[in-house]
Amino acid sequence: MNSNTKNKVHKIGLYLGYFMELFFPKICVTCGNRLIRQENFVCIDCWLDLPVTHFNNVNENKVAQLFWGRANITHAAAYFSYKKGSRYRQLIHAIKYRGMKELGFEIGKRFGFELKEITNFKTVDLLVPVPLHPRKQKNRGYNQSEWIARGISNTMDLPVITNNLTRKAYTSTQTNKNRFERWQNVEEIFYVETPGFFTGKHILLIDDVVTTGSTLDVCASSLLKIDGVKVSIATLAFADI
Repeated sequence: MNSNTKNKVHKIGLYLGYFMELFFPKICVTCGNRLIRQENFVCIDCWLDLPVTHFNNVNENKVAQLFWGRANITHAAAYFSYKKGSRYRQLIHAIKYRGMKELGFEIGKRFGFELKEITNFKTVDLLVPVPLHPRKQKNRGYNQSEWIARGISNTMDLPVITNNLTRKAYTSTQTNKNRFERWQNVEEIFYVETPGFFTGKHILLIDDVVTTGSTLDVCASSLLKIDGVKVSIATLAFADI
């Protein structure tokens, strides 16, 4: 293909892009406003207003407190928080149910920049996303926690391990369950395929959102049975409801 042909193809691509934006404009997943060409998924104003928790700077934060008297977590943090009715809840909904896995990667990168500067996370050896049951992952097409972990990995330069911690039972959704019901729903459903691979490691367990901490508690407890393992937790959001 010569340069003239390449230029024509490029121009046609631009015109098609303008046409699509005219009739099918991209909108911000949080506020619903139209995005400009340089924006993806979320507008600049919503990024600037994101309710970042800065929990990663505080040992006794609200996420860490969820695990007091439960799993022996080294440190815990969430990137942002939302309350019932908050528009930022739509970020999690978009990543989880609307196929926007790339949005999970993008926010994961932003979260990673914060985590890598904090002493508590400097000793982390690897990232482990909370696994989905294979049937649920097949239906959804991807594991949203894995894409968040990939984004964090991109900025923290740590490996993402997806094939050693597995979910051995299919469970119903945690939505609308109370704390005890959530714990019952996930009790003893995780399995470590090769415990020796994790021996002596500091694992950063990644999930999309934490509400009561039931899933992460059981998941971390499975890992903490391994010799010398430390577990910290990083979730994209904290549902402060």
